[in-house]
Amino acid sequence: MIASTQTDKFAACLRMLKDRSGRGFDRLGKQSGVSGSSLHRYCSGLSVPTDYRVVHTFAKVCGASAEELRELHQLWALADTERDAPPPLAEMDLAEVEEPPPAPKARKWLTSWYAGVAAAAVVLLAGGLVWVTRAPGNAESLSDTGCQTISMGEHDDCVAEVQSLLLKASTKISVDSDFGPETLRKVTAFQVLAGLPAKGVVDTATRKALHTGTVSMATWSPQQVEQKIREVFTEDPDTAVAVARCASFLDPLYVLPNTNGSRNWGVFQISDMRLQQQDGTPLKAFDPAWNIEAAHKLWAVKRDFHDWPSCQAALSSTPSPSR
Repeated sequence: MIASTQTDKFAACLRMLKDRSGRGFDRLGKQSGVSGSSLHRYCSGLSVPTDYRVVHTFAKVCGASAEELRELHQLWALADTERDAPPPLAEMDLAEVEEPPPAPKARKWLTSWYAGVAAAAVVLLAGGLVWVTRAPGNAESLSDTGCQTISMGEHDDCVAEVQSLLLKASTKISVDSDFGPETLRKVTAFQVLAGLPAKGVVDTATRKALHTGTVSMATWSPQQVEQKIREVFTEDPDTAVAVARCASFLDPLYVLPNTNGSRNWGVFQISDMRLQQQDGTPLKAFDPAWNIEAAHKLWAVKRDFHDWPSCQAALSSTPSPSR
C-alpha cells in the first residue's frame, strides 16, 4: 500500500498511543485481540484496518481519552477512504534513460518520445482501465481535449482547474492539483446537486456543469447543523451531536464510500440501503434537515445509535460488541 497523507496521520496517531503505553507490539496485540505484526503494519502506515473496532480496542488498551478516540476515528475514516485509491502516476526519471547517439535526428526523436511518455497516464476507474491522454504543455481549460476525463489518482493542472471551479461553486476545497479523497467527495457531491450520475469522475457532463457556474454547493454551517440536531434529538442531544461530528464533521455534503461499493451521505452518513428504506435519495440526504430527521427515525427504532457502530464505539467507555 502506498502511504498517503491521511494514512500517515492515522499511523502517527497510533504510534503516539503505542509509544505512550510503553508496551511492545506483541503484548499490545494480545491485549487488543490482533497480532503484533498487524499492529506493526498499522503503526507503520503500511495498511489500514478494515474494522474500526480493532482500532478502538487498541486505543483503549493504550489508555486513550474520549477526545483522542473521537479524533482517532476521524483519522481512520479518512484513511479508510484511500484504501482502494489508485496511487498517483509515478514520474519517470528521464536522467536514467540512456540517450541514443548525439545525432540531431536522434535527439529530435528522443524529445518527441519523452513528450509521448509524459502525455500518457493510466487511470483506474470502477468500470476498468481507461487510457487518459494529456496534451503536451499546460491545458488552458477543461474544455480542452486534454482534460476530458479527470479522476481519482491524477495530479496535474486539469485537477487544479476542477478544484478551482468547485471553489467557485461555494465549497471549501484545497487547490493542490491532487485528485484525492477530498476532491472525490466534492466532485461526487457536486454531481448529485447538479442532477448528474454520481460517478466521482469529471466527465463531459460534469465539466459543462462546472463551467456554467449555476450549481451552488453552499450549505449549512456546522453551527446550524448542531442547532438542528439538538432541536430534533431532544432525548440525547449531546450524543447525537457527537455521533454526527464523528460521522461527517457536521458537513451536510459529506460523502464516504464503503468497501462494498455503496456510499454514505450527509450529516449522519445515511447509507444507500437506509435511504431506500426511507424513500430517500442522495439529494434528499444532502438536505441537512431531512438527514437529521431521517437519522432520528433510525434512532427511534431502538432508541439508541446502533446504526452508527463505529461512532458509538468511539463515544463509549468500552468497545461495542460485534454486530
